[in-house]
Amino acid sequence: MIKYNLICKCGKSFESWFLNSAGFDSLKRKSLVKCIYCGSSSVKKSVMAPNLSSKSNKVSKKTKIEKNIKEQLVNFRKYIEKNYKNVGDNFTQEARSIHYDKKTSKGIYGKATPEETSELLEEGIEVATIPWDDNKEN
Repeated sequence: MIKYNLICKCGKSFESWFLNSAGFDSLKRKSLVKCIYCGSSSVKKSVMAPNLSSKSNKVSKKTKIEKNIKEQLVNFRKYIEKNYKNVGDNFTQEARSIHYDKKTSKGIYGKATPEETSELLEEGIEVATIPWDDNKEN
């Protein structure tokens, strides 16, 4: 669909939607495009500016959203590092030990492969995978 600004010989201007440019031309040739004010078929397209969204505006919005998400992840990471014990690559063993031996723990975090995570979940051990940004320059 395309919207055209139209002007009539009576001097009035108005807008109308058409399927496409060829659709306007076809209807105009058949005198089916009429002025909404006087009913005349002596109408023509007037100068109009395209309604284009600014690419830089989209990039700016996307950059702001990405920056906001990254900031939230960094804050989440800081919280986890402050309040939980990093068990590194021993995460799977430590999680099983806490679960099966009914150990009390203030909480742990570490690394596990997707396969290890699936196994833990199948065993009924609650774990969560979170995006972890290793860039400490934030």
